[in-house]
Amino acid sequence: MSALQRWLSGLSGRRIGTDSAGNVYFESRRDYLGYGRKRRWVVYAGEVEASVVPAEWHGWLHHTIPAPIENPRPLPWQKPHKKNMTGTAEAWTPTPRGQKSNHRPVTAGDYEAWTPGS
Repeated sequence: MSALQRWLSGLSGRRIGTDSAGNVYFESRRDYLGYGRKRRWVVYAGEVEASVVPAEWHGWLHHTIPAPIENPRPLPWQKPHKKNMTGTAEAWTPTPRGQKSNHRPVTAGDYEAWTPGS
């Protein structure tokens, strides 16, 4: 499907640019369905993962900025992209308040189940 999408993207749109991950960005040649603006899309270089789109291209895709930012300066607090780990063993889970790890301590026999009528 990716080869077909690349071919059709070249016919129906014009190539705008490429980001550091190798994703290619396109814009339609004509206005999209009379909305007065052009349709924009991305053809991913690898796995289709929306979190791979950098901020400067995300703003352009959603018509927030008129053109992608050229040579963005990485800020000191920014980290390199990491794949979305949701649903895997490496997913982040918060540490419960007052505990040093996110493993629940084993009950020490202080729990007594409730029974109706007692």
